[in-house]
Amino acid sequence: MGQNNYNGALQKPIGSGFNATSTTTDVIKGIDLAEKIAIVTGGDGGLGLEITKTLTSAGARVIVPARDVEKTKQNLEGINNVEVSALNLTDPASINAFAEKFLASGRPLHLLINNAGVMWTPLYRDERGNEGQFSTNHLGHFQLTAKLWEALKKANGARVITVSSSGHHYSPVLFDDVNYNTREYDKFEAYGQSKTANVLFAVELDKRALQFGVRAYALHPGLILETNLGRHLAFEDFVTLGILNADGTPNPLAEEAMKKIQKTKEQGAATTVWAATSPKLENIGGVYLEDVEIAQYDAENYDSIAAAYRNPGGFGGVAPFALDAEAAQKLWTLTEELTNTKFDI
Repeated sequence: MGQNNYNGALQKPIGSGFNATSTTTDVIKGIDLAEKIAIVTGGDGGLGLEITKTLTSAGARVIVPARDVEKTKQNLEGINNVEVSALNLTDPASINAFAEKFLASGRPLHLLINNAGVMWTPLYRDERGNEGQFSTNHLGHFQLTAKLWEALKKANGARVITVSSSGHHYSPVLFDDVNYNTREYDKFEAYGQSKTANVLFAVELDKRALQFGVRAYALHPGLILETNLGRHLAFEDFVTLGILNADGTPNPLAEEAMKKIQKTKEQGAATTVWAATSPKLENIGGVYLEDVEIAQYDAENYDSIAAAYRNPGGFGGVAPFALDAEAAQKLWTLTEELTNTKFDI
């Protein structure tokens, strides 16, 4: 299928055979990854560690980039067929050095899993002045993918999987001021635009890379409280999200909603593993996934951004602005400028 996913053209479930409760064990059953090479950012903790363990169990060689190499080696102790290599996603020189080291090995890259990320952080900036969540979640992964492009092409059938979130519903990409140079910083909005950028990147990358046998996907892993991604939240943030009432008492409706959709790490990592390995995705790309399936897309009945703040359990499906053709193309050009990286395909 050569069609792209601009404006949700391919965004409909295909009958994966799995569901929200499926685990990595379910998804990897019968999959042979012998002689396959994968890179998993954030692959030593949370969902990333589960992804690393699952891929290596199926025979893949997994490289885990690390800001703290020694700590990462400790986290991966006992797992066979893994390598650790230094990388800081907010440091352009570090990204280039990591990629150059991998390319120098002469190996193909079959799976690039852009899994690392930050969420709802106070305002911080990278060395170029880019807002931190946008830099870590999107810009760093764009540059990493671009620098590893020759290895991806060499695989003769590679996949690039970028972990987004239902949190993308909080905001489209704010092209007039992505780095909050003039507007007041909002941690939820900033996170939302970085996750929308992940989806738009997958849409545009798949369109451009298809001719070289490289497919791209973005996904929502689900609500996994074990990952500690919400560690930066203050009391007022829980009120904003509707998890607590203003008097500090729990919101029973929010508690019930979150209880229904909460996942284990094995369930949360399952969609990423499915994106990386499923034969059912061989002829389709540029799509947004959730619950081990291509997510629903219903632009006509899309709920507003304001409504997203009233759904602490997360929104299902994909927002229309995250698949918009013009936004996908515009983001690609802007990202090349912000990272000083020409990603010619």
